Amino acid sequence: MDTLFLMNSLWVMVGAVLVILMIGGFILLETGSTRMKNAGHIAGKTILTFGIGSIIFWAVGYGLIFGKGIPLIGFSDFFYSGYDIDGLPLSGAVFFLFQLAFSGISLTIAFGGFAERAKLSVYLVFAVLFSSIVYPPIAHWIWGGGWLADHGKQDFAGSTVVHLTGAMAALAATILLKPRIGKFNKDGSANNLAGHNQVFTALSVLLLWVGWFGFNAGSTLSVDKAFFGFVAINTNLAAAAGTVAAMVISWMILGKADVPMMLNGALAGLVAITASCAFVETWAAVLIGFIAGILVFYSIRFFEKIKIDDPIAALSVHGTAGVWGTLSTGFFATKELATVGKPGLFYGGGFHQLGVQAIGVITCAAFAFIVSFIILAVMKKGMNGLRVTEEEEIIGLDMSEHGSYGYPELVKDGQKLKAQ
Repeated sequence: MDTLFLMNSLWVMVGAVLVILMIGGFILLETGSTRMKNAGHIAGKTILTFGIGSIIFWAVGYGLIFGKGIPLIGFSDFFYSGYDIDGLPLSGAVFFLFQLAFSGISLTIAFGGFAERAKLSVYLVFAVLFSSIVYPPIAHWIWGGGWLADHGKQDFAGSTVVHLTGAMAALAATILLKPRIGKFNKDGSANNLAGHNQVFTALSVLLLWVGWFGFNAGSTLSVDKAFFGFVAINTNLAAAAGTVAAMVISWMILGKADVPMMLNGALAGLVAITASCAFVETWAAVLIGFIAGILVFYSIRFFEKIKIDDPIAALSVHGTAGVWGTLSTGFFATKELATVGKPGLFYGGGFHQLGVQAIGVITCAAFAFIVSFIILAVMKKGMNGLRVTEEEEIIGLDMSEHGSYGYPELVKDGQKLKAQ
């Protein structure tokens, strides 16, 4: 076997494993950012929905994205059987697994908008529909040779395809589900329904940070010239800058270095650099991450002000930062690195690439939001609502949906203390 083919396959396989491990990061992120009474439910439904999404991707998702078809969708290669792909410098099976992992991450992001109030059955049905109707068309447009690819749309590892798509589905869910009990007062002011474990949240960010090296650097799909190292450096710098920026702005505005905001800044930096990590210089990666850290702070405050309850900040971290990251290549993509599309505005490319990026953001965000909203609205009518009852929400989804607590010993101790 050709050595380069083997090395490429091994490298991308490592990347696929790192991306799948990010599912664990999202479990800790959502669990730590929400209340204890829903912890077991969050962990279980995340694993289950990734399983559902994996089967749907195998059956139809991959074919809709990468199959032969029209600029809007693919129509072949359903029920992938493990064959190699003509012209691909690595194992076809490894490439399939890598893409499957990306689809799973986008679905997990979408479910951030369902947190602490959606029925388990809603998660299961939406996992099937998102993985077959929402995600594949957008991935085909940009990565599968679709109409945005023809225009030179730059999205190296998925600021638009993975993150913005997931965030728009989360926005549709958040609007239809309405805020959690107790989030907003009658006068419109918001209450802080704080998560129960900042250590979980911090560990989740570290796990995601490491997983992102598979996400971005793995998207090189090759070990040739070790370009993945450069992509990894840009990824790390943007995350670092986002962390610092979010800490600085929260300290300046709130008077305290808010820990959840600092963690959201790291994730925002990672999301923002995902589109541009292979196209920009290192100084630009720092600037892109820093701006993302500032944006996520104001974005979270904005959504709260308009009474949208986003428990884990999915809309701001993946949506707002996803938009900025996608647009950033239109400013900073260099002549030497822009292997897709044109150089950015600051490198002599004029407004062309910025315009392409903006069109991509608008069309992909609109498609993901509108289709998700329609799907969820139909589900709401057909499934007698998307949300658990008020009583079930108060006792928590662990007990109401599964009949057991994620922290049984702690709950037992709490009941004893209360009885005493």
